[in-house]
Amino acid sequence: MKTIQGPAIFLAQFLVDSAPFNSLSGLARWAAALGFKGVQMPTLAPGVFDLTRAADSQTYCDEVIGVLAEHGLVLTELSTHLQGQLVAVHPAYDALFDGFAPAGLRGRPEARQAWAVEQMGLAARASRNLGLTTHATFSGALAWPYLYPWPQRPAGLIEMAFAELARRWRPLLDQFDAAGVDVAYEIHPGEDLFDGTSFERFLEAVGTHPRCRILYDPSHFLLQQLDYLGFLDVYHSRIKAVHVKDAEFRPSARQGVYGGYSGWVDRAGRFRSLGDGQVDFRAIFSKLAQYNYPGWAVLEWECALKHPEDGAREGAAFIRDHIIRVTDHAFDDFAKTTEDTEGHRRLLGLSRPTGEMR
Repeated sequence: MKTIQGPAIFLAQFLVDSAPFNSLSGLARWAAALGFKGVQMPTLAPGVFDLTRAADSQTYCDEVIGVLAEHGLVLTELSTHLQGQLVAVHPAYDALFDGFAPAGLRGRPEARQAWAVEQMGLAARASRNLGLTTHATFSGALAWPYLYPWPQRPAGLIEMAFAELARRWRPLLDQFDAAGVDVAYEIHPGEDLFDGTSFERFLEAVGTHPRCRILYDPSHFLLQQLDYLGFLDVYHSRIKAVHVKDAEFRPSARQGVYGGYSGWVDRAGRFRSLGDGQVDFRAIFSKLAQYNYPGWAVLEWECALKHPEDGAREGAAFIRDHIIRVTDHAFDDFAKTTEDTEGHRRLLGLSRPTGEMR
């Protein structure tokens, strides 16, 4: 068994225009002071991390690694969640997702998609240059507006959506494969990959591509009322990244999973800082240890109530206290006996096979 690495922190929610959150060195110093050992890096803030330079310059990548190392940190993964979202956007969401792209591409969905595809290629090369083996992203969505089967969906609609999603992603998966990097899709509502069944549809559509992997975040499963512990039993071999994020679901007579169009504070299901929600992280960390999860436990802070700096400080300690240092021997080894074929036969009450010589 392997001991999970951590704690690490996803920096996306902490990027602002004031120090220490507006530079790589400032963020590294802040994260290390809280007790984090790794950072997951967003890639749409060039002042903190320049994806284009990282794809083309080993020197720049070495500098990034060096800045983190000065503070005792390592880079766990790059993230292209926002770019990955733009690989596939249903027209109903064009205006809302335009803000994820450079200003010159807004209102131009085909150019925006081409830019997103290019960004993913850069991320594959940058990950290779940085010595990373896993990449975190979103799948995007074409079928999401048809999530609820009313009005009745025409036959073949969902199949066509996933075939098109796979057509867009298969060449990108091949690029990551050439770079030696797994693509961990965050299973997330709003993406076409939002639960196990939808992931399986996509996996089949991309020909069970070996680089098609999962970023596991139990908060999204709790809010769907999906068995997030059972998910680990079923899909552990595909999980290559983990977001440690809490949530709570408190249905009422007025609303349930769909939330009644309420904002995050007033939804029956909402994200919470670690320890403030209902996710059973002791069971999750036990299963991750049981299944030899090879990667990092990465805090993603999203909370409708708590200040992010408090969530980060508490989250570092929370993850550290939940990581299981796995044993290197069985607890009952003190009573073990030596292996002895003859002794085994006696214990099982077996006679010698006919004709066997003593």
